[in-house]
Amino acid sequence: MRYYCSILIIGILCAWGSFQNNYKLDIPEGFPEPVFPEDNLLTIERVKLGKRLFYDPILSRDSTISCASCHRPELAFTDAKPKGIGIRGQEVARNSPTLVNVAYQSKGLFHDQGVPSLEMQILVPSQEVKEFDLPLLLAAERLKNDSIYRIWSQKAYGREPDPFVITRAIAAFERTLIGGNSKFDQFYYQKDSTALSISEQRGMDLFFDSLSCAKCHSGFNFTNLALENNGLYEVYADSGRMRITLKEEDRDLFKVPTLRNIALTGPYMHDGSIQTLEEVIAHYEKGGVNHKHKSHLLEPLTLSTEEKEDLLSFLRALTDYTFVQNPDFVPSEE
Repeated sequence: MRYYCSILIIGILCAWGSFQNNYKLDIPEGFPEPVFPEDNLLTIERVKLGKRLFYDPILSRDSTISCASCHRPELAFTDAKPKGIGIRGQEVARNSPTLVNVAYQSKGLFHDQGVPSLEMQILVPSQEVKEFDLPLLLAAERLKNDSIYRIWSQKAYGREPDPFVITRAIAAFERTLIGGNSKFDQFYYQKDSTALSISEQRGMDLFFDSLSCAKCHSGFNFTNLALENNGLYEVYADSGRMRITLKEEDRDLFKVPTLRNIALTGPYMHDGSIQTLEEVIAHYEKGGVNHKHKSHLLEPLTLSTEEKEDLLSFLRALTDYTFVQNPDFVPSEE
């Protein structure tokens, strides 16, 4: 009997192993390898399940919105709205951030870095009454009534649909949203000297050398992930990081966002209060308004009309059209 049990266990393990096909990420030139949690290493099955969940409104109480409602692939996974819109047409508190290269946001998610991991991120919209308004335990019960989700959950994680599966699968899919093939990348990392126009190259020199842009928007992902105040208001309706820590020194501090695909991700700022890149440049040209926590790097600038156009041209050259058109990031016919 023990012999047959051993054979059965070996057979189950072999069958389970056959399902675990590692997912191969295409890491762009100049990018490091992302770090994955041990309980959520990437496999084809996990990414496939996560993508299905990302686009499925089944996770919202009235089944009207999904993750993709606020994170649309053609907009670099933003939504072109000042603030996200949840169920029953309710406006949420902040602008929907892009998900490009979200796998590298090790210091925390959201504008205030209030959530430490992608796995935990989904817990917030699921229970927020203005977003999904459906706790994951209730969402999992819905998934258990769907034969496709039961099968895919077993293949991906060896268990029935539950909050563990939902959070891990969506995080697995989001970690595949890597983009690094803009005109800038082709010029700088791929060494194609013809990729940037003369105007874009002048704008790049301004960005990296003459101005202070690259001191905050640094590295391969154009962000140092620091918490800063950029002088948007003298008095903020949203207290930023302080909402999490309750510390006065964190008042009105927000995470420095990535500038990748910035031409597609407006309106800008944590509250979507600036509509265009031209207005963003005008804000920094003025040096922002007075605030006790405003970054010391912000000072008024004097830019000629040509310099502003060059800077705009460079910012637009950070758009990766292969990313926003990647068929792996949109729902497949299954």
